[in-house]
Amino acid sequence: MTQKGTATLDLGDGSAPIELPVMSGTMGPDVIDIRKLHAKSGLFTYDPGFQSTASNSSEITFINGDEGILLYRGYPIEQLATHCDFTQVCYLLMNGDLPDSQQKIDFDDAIKNHAMLHQQLVKFFNGFRRDAHPMAVMVGVVGALSAFYHEAMDISDASHREQSALRLIAKIPTIAAMAYKYNIGQPFVYPRNELSYSENFLNMMFSTPAEEYKSNPVVARALDRILILHADHEQNASTSTVRLAGSSGANPFACVSAGIACLWGPAHGGANEACLNMLEEIGDVSRIDEYIERAKNKDDSYRLMGFGHRVYKNFDPRAMLLRETCHEVLNELGLHNDRLFKLALQLEKIALEDEYFISRKLYPNVDFYSGIVQRALGIPTSMFTAMFAMARTVGWVAQWNEMISDPAYKIGRPRQLYTGTTMRDVPDNLRK
Repeated sequence: MTQKGTATLDLGDGSAPIELPVMSGTMGPDVIDIRKLHAKSGLFTYDPGFQSTASNSSEITFINGDEGILLYRGYPIEQLATHCDFTQVCYLLMNGDLPDSQQKIDFDDAIKNHAMLHQQLVKFFNGFRRDAHPMAVMVGVVGALSAFYHEAMDISDASHREQSALRLIAKIPTIAAMAYKYNIGQPFVYPRNELSYSENFLNMMFSTPAEEYKSNPVVARALDRILILHADHEQNASTSTVRLAGSSGANPFACVSAGIACLWGPAHGGANEACLNMLEEIGDVSRIDEYIERAKNKDDSYRLMGFGHRVYKNFDPRAMLLRETCHEVLNELGLHNDRLFKLALQLEKIALEDEYFISRKLYPNVDFYSGIVQRALGIPTSMFTAMFAMARTVGWVAQWNEMISDPAYKIGRPRQLYTGTTMRDVPDNLRK
């Protein structure tokens, strides 16, 4: 981060103009450094939702929504999703570069060695109702990890931070799969070290003591790609939550639990679940035109889920990759004639050809395709957000570690524009 110049703020009240530094990163928009604004003027800035505020500097992820660019540590997401597996991307996000062959072996071994849960923690699941949402279970169990691994909780120690990060990346799939098994009343399936990260999760989800699960390579690769595409996405709501919680010095398990809770919100991690619910509501290809017209009607509050993106103004690069994966999976599993899949593909075709959607750049986004792919893999809708949390955990721990490693980091403390009642006295008749 370097100073590029200055910005002059004239308040128009006769006071001297205020000079503020303009800072440049390696890519993306420059920023005005307002850290001394209050000291110089007595003013704060007002930016609800932090739409125009850079809350921190970071070397991890870069997004250019206008150009459809997503980079992890400088590598285009298209290359990573095509040529790398998920644990390679985990290593990249955590360490700054892709692993060599020996580093990959060592990292995979470290993840596998941490995938088991403490048996006392396994008993923790019995405290939940069987019909509890998997995300509710994950918030509780992930937060409880701090009660089991407190011997490596010194966040000022880089080796402790790495140990905690490995534990989280390794154990989240086990916790997610156990949440599912507990929900449907089946016995837990424990991780197996001979399987890859994605194969292991699928095995924990779908194998039973009565029948061995045989992973389909196309299915495992599809899951791997979903995880890669969702691993990090700059300073989104859940990542900002993890950073804000971590800025207080909270332990990493508590911070990631807070991130999971934030991700559970339907405006953030629930979009692909909403897409599947939308398809169920439409129900049949014959009703698509009706719902398209509703979406176009400005007097109707209805909107199609999974189209357009808040960040990507032209196209979502992740969606293009997952669209390819979607068709690979449907072909491999022979599901093109499934009612919902036929409906989804017809809806996709219309959106890509209809001038209303094209002119507004409402292209199918990553959530549209990820919901379809996950349903094809046999993952229930209630688990979609848990899958998102499993993917995003590495991004959360990488961002958390980056923040804690910065000697200049401070506890987060947003300011406000107060609009309440001005100072007043307690009435005489209420005084004691």
